[in-house]
Parts: sequence; C-alpha cells; structure tokens
Amino acid sequence: MSDLERWQEANDRYLEAALAWLRPRLESLAPAAPAPHGPSSPAPAPPAPAARWTFFRPSSAAPTPAPADAPAREPETPLDARIARAHAAMEEASQPAEGPPPALLLLAKRLGLSTFEREILLLAAALELDPHAARLCALAQGDPARPYPTFSLAFSLFDEPVWEALSPDRPLRRWRLLEINQPGAQPLTTSALRADERVVNYLKGLNELDDRLAPLLAPLPAGEPLLAPSQEKVATTLLARLTQAVEAGRTPLVQLLGADGESKQQVARQVAAALGLHLYRLPAALLPRDGAEIELLARLWQRESLLLPIALYLEAGDGAEGGDGPAAPLQRFLSRAQGLIFLDAPTPVRATGPASLVFEVARPTPAEQREAWLGAVGEEAGELAGSLAAQFDLALPTLTSLAADAGAAAEPEERAQALWSACRAATRPRLENLAQRLEPKAGWEDLVLPAPELGLLRQVAEQVGRRSRVYEDWGFRRRMSRGLGISALFAGDSGTGKTMAAEVIARELDLDLYRIDLSAVVSKYIGETEKNLRRLFDTAEEGGAILFFDEADALFGKRSEVKDSHDRYANIEINYLLQRMESYSGLAVLATNQRSALDTAFLRRIRFILNFPFPSPAQRREIWRRAFPPETPRDELDWERLARFNLTGGNIHSIAVNAAFLAAAAGTAVTMPLVLAATKNEIKKLEKPVNEADFVWLEEAVA
Repeated sequence: MSDLERWQEANDRYLEAALAWLRPRLESLAPAAPAPHGPSSPAPAPPAPAARWTFFRPSSAAPTPAPADAPAREPETPLDARIARAHAAMEEASQPAEGPPPALLLLAKRLGLSTFEREILLLAAALELDPHAARLCALAQGDPARPYPTFSLAFSLFDEPVWEALSPDRPLRRWRLLEINQPGAQPLTTSALRADERVVNYLKGLNELDDRLAPLLAPLPAGEPLLAPSQEKVATTLLARLTQAVEAGRTPLVQLLGADGESKQQVARQVAAALGLHLYRLPAALLPRDGAEIELLARLWQRESLLLPIALYLEAGDGAEGGDGPAAPLQRFLSRAQGLIFLDAPTPVRATGPASLVFEVARPTPAEQREAWLGAVGEEAGELAGSLAAQFDLALPTLTSLAADAGAAAEPEERAQALWSACRAATRPRLENLAQRLEPKAGWEDLVLPAPELGLLRQVAEQVGRRSRVYEDWGFRRRMSRGLGISALFAGDSGTGKTMAAEVIARELDLDLYRIDLSAVVSKYIGETEKNLRRLFDTAEEGGAILFFDEADALFGKRSEVKDSHDRYANIEINYLLQRMESYSGLAVLATNQRSALDTAFLRRIRFILNFPFPSPAQRREIWRRAFPPETPRDELDWERLARFNLTGGNIHSIAVNAAFLAAAAGTAVTMPLVLAATKNEIKKLEKPVNEADFVWLEEAVA
C-alpha cells in the first residue's frame, strides 16, 4: 500500500469519527417528547438557560455556585457517554502514527481556522458527507423547515463559540469556505450554511484545482525546462533571492521582463520546479473587468495557493503600463492576490501589492543558439547552424522542436532547406495591420542596373548571409553594442527598380519581405506612432524579416525647428526612429525618390546607399527584352526603336502588360503596333508631349 493510500484510509477514519461525534451532539439539542402527566405528576422543569457569550469572546463570568442543599449531580446519560466516546475516537484518529494529519486539520492550519471555526466547517460539510445530517439539523433547531446548519445552531451546539467567526475578515468568509444563503433581510445567524464544493472535496482527500479557476488557468508543461547557459544563470539567481525572501516571511512578485515569452516561461518553470510547485498560466486579457469579480478571483487563487503546491504565471502583454485602461484589472488583481506570481511583462509594472523581484530574460545569444543547432542537427552542419542562428532569433524549445520536425529529411541539402523553411514559417511576423507581405518573384536576371549599383546590391545580400562568421567567429559582436543590423537606402526616380531590387534580395536570401503601410504606422495620437514602430521592429526582429519602407521620406524626414508641441512630438518620433534603426538586427531597406528630404542623421546610420539612375538607352533596350515572359506569343519587335522612348523600367512593365491585354482582345500575338499603342497611352498618362510620327509603324520600314 502506498503512502497516499494509507493517508486516505486514515483521513476516512477521521471523518467517520468526526461525524460520529457530531451526530449525538445534534441529537442532544433535539427537544424531548413531552411525557404524559396527570394531576399528581410534577410540573416539568423550566428549560436550562442558553449559553452566554460576549460580542468577541465567550463570557468569562464564573458560573453561579450551586446552593449547599443542591441535589447530587445526576449520573451521565447514555447520550453523554456516546459523545465522550466519539470525541475520544476522533482525537485518536486526528493523530496518525505516520504521515500528515487529516485533511480537515490541514485545512484549518493552512487557512488559520480556530477550533470553533473548524467545527462550523465540519457542521456545514456534514450535509454533504452524512445522509442523516439534514434531519438532525431540523430536529436540533426544532423546525422541520430548517434541515440545514446555521450559525445560530453552531453557537448552541459547540462548547467554545466565538462571535468573530462570523466576521467577513475571518477565514470562513474570507476564503469562501461557506456559502451563505441569506435571502432578503433574513438575519445572518439564521441563514442556511453550505460548505463550498471545493472544500468538501478537499476534506474527502480530493485536492484538485477549483472548477471556477479551471476555465482561466492552463497548466504549463511539467517536463525539464530548456535553458541556455545565460538563462540558467538568471534562474539560479532568481531562485536564491526568492528563497531568501520566503525564509524572511514574504513572497514577492516576480517580474520577468523582455520580449520573449517562451524563454521567460522556461525560467519560471525552472524556479517553480525547484520549489516543488506546479505552474499555471493566466493571460491578463482573461481577467474580469468587474471589481467584485476580481476580488473573488484573487481570493480563490490565494486559497488555492495555500491548499495546493502551485504558482501563477501571469501574462501581462502590452497592456501593463497602468492607468484606467486595459491594465486596471491587472493592477487590481496584483494588489489583492498573494502567493507566488511570475509576471510576464515587456517593461516593469508598478504594483501596489507585495514587493517585486525584477529580472530581465532574453533569448539565447546567437552563439548559444548556434551551439543548440549543432547539438540538434549534428556537427557536420556547422555553416548551416551559424546561418540559422544569425538569421532567426529563437527560444530553445522552438529551436529543438523545429530541428526534430525537419530532421526526417534524408539528404543533407533537403534537410537544410527543410530547416530553413520551417524556421521561416515559425517566425513569420504577424504584421498584417502594419505591413503588407510581398511575394518575391524577381531574380537577378530580371534586374537591369549599372555594374556599380548591381555590385553594391550583391554586397547587401552577402553581408546578410555572412553575419554569423563576421559577428560571432571573428569577434565583432563583442565590440559592437549597436549597428549589428544592415540597412540600405535605395534612392531614385519612381519606376527605376527599387522595389524589384528589394524583392531580388529577399528571394536570394529566402526571407519574407514586408512593405510598411505608413497609413497604419503613423498616428495622429501622441505616442501611438512610437508604439506601432516598436511593435513593427520587435516582431520583424524575431523572424529575421526584411522591412521595406517605401516612400521613406514621409517617415524619415528632417527634424524641424520646434515652434509648437506638434513640432516637438514630430521630432520625438524621428529621434525614436534613429535609435530603433540603429538597434535593429535585421535588414531594413528604405526607398525614396527624394533623398534630400531625409534627415542627415539617418544617412550616417545607413550602411549602403544605392542610387537607381534613369536607365540609359542600352539599359532600356535590355529592359524591353525582359519585359515579356517567354510564354507570351509575340511577333518580332524593334527593340532599338522602343529603347528611344525615355521611360523607366516601371513604365516599360506597364506597357508590356497593356500590350498583352490588347493582343488578347484582338486575338493575335503581341505586335509592334500594339506595343506602340500601349506606349502612346503610357506617355499620355505621364503628361509628356506626344509626337504622332513616333508611333507610326510601317512594315516596309522593317523590311
């Protein structure tokens, strides 16, 4: 028999003994049936005076001494003997030879119940444990309509009644151990009492989480946490300080700061496991808004933390700054709840409850992630491990899971591509409201640029792919606290290929490309633009995405002289962008056709500046040749003549698409007259002068 089974048997014996002690006490209060008496029978004795107590404590007045000629005390009745024997049996069962005491005594100790309060709880729980309890309660109160316990019954039933047991601050009501049915103006003392279902289960030996908390809380996995050495150091320090605080008689709030919730969960699991606690997760968004419901939730959680070895992992999210907004329920809960709480927040939270231990938890360093990749995919994948660690910023549980899922590929090349694709999909940022994801389709063969610009563009792609070797293997990361990211400015007229160049880089690196939606990022409300930018950069940084700021001069413009509050806050936004661009670890591409409108401080922080010139005739001829896909049916086109038109690559692409639609409508291949007609429309759209002779096509001229 296991220790748990032995304890369960001992607990059952104690409950049986306690109920056996309670039954005769209830019977003793039942009024005796009136005995028949005639004229010669003596009159019945007057009822004994009720027990007296003061407002807070039992009356300490000495009993009135019996007169000298009082008759000798009557011998003990059988009912009194039953009560004495049952009390002795209960006392014996309350002290098991080994193991913890019975559940009722444990609960009384942990929740601070007095003897009288413990007896009231037993009386209320008897209604669920003893089928005779309801009948006995009705008999004891002399009213068949009251088959339930009350405070008034408890005061008459037990030996040491204390009035303060009814106080809302005492354990019975503070911890919601009793449900009080008090309809209308019925007095509290005569209202029906019922033991809380969770408490009754506890008394029976079933110690499980309260059903009212189960929909809000989710248990975190109980396995071995995955921590990098830097995170192990944080967990060890936190455990030492937390243990010291608990030994001093206080349980502080533990605030875990940082952007990576998964790593913070691992640290919390490590500390909770070392303390022998099970960890439950509660998102702050699920906290009720009503103050009374918050109070009830805090009381129930605190009660559970005293009855179960549990701790709470509370996810604050971005709404933890304070005030009367979404953070108000969180603040109220923290001010009322006790027990061990790990608060997951991006920045410190001012809580009015217990003192806080604040720790910053970051993701594993790139070197630690590289070692983790080597351990997961094998030492032979050294270069791949470095590339994965440099490009994707992952917590160890995610990294290990992705490596296991993609490890089924047989060939090394297939395994490498499977790993890369899995990381890219798992870290794809959720920027639907702030940016638009572009599907890169253009390749190097589609790009027509002068050789110097094309060489710089290839350098951008190569630096992104070689970051691990330079920063980690060659030690540059140890000397650089910022500027680890790569930024490029694409300057040139509209249609000269800036967006296509960004697509080419994204396709070459096999990364997601996001074009920033300035209308969603920029807000007229003070501080909202910075919040959107922070979310944008933080989210993109996790997945190694490429951020493409089209029309960047609208966001990265020059700071102006401060004349009013609007100028001051506009400059604050630009200052924040300056700082965030320098600390961003990914690739950011800025595109503008007004380079002079950019603040010069941005130019210093940009690593590459590429000028996209207006295409020369030779470049235009090459763009025309590549404008039509191989599948497009077309006649022989005069590339030299088409190259004479002063058009950018974007204009030429539009002409090619329009000419294809004209050919599809005519049911023919793409011909030179159709291309010239589409070119004429494009030039008119640009409001340029049109020479009709340039658009006349004579077949004889070609011959």
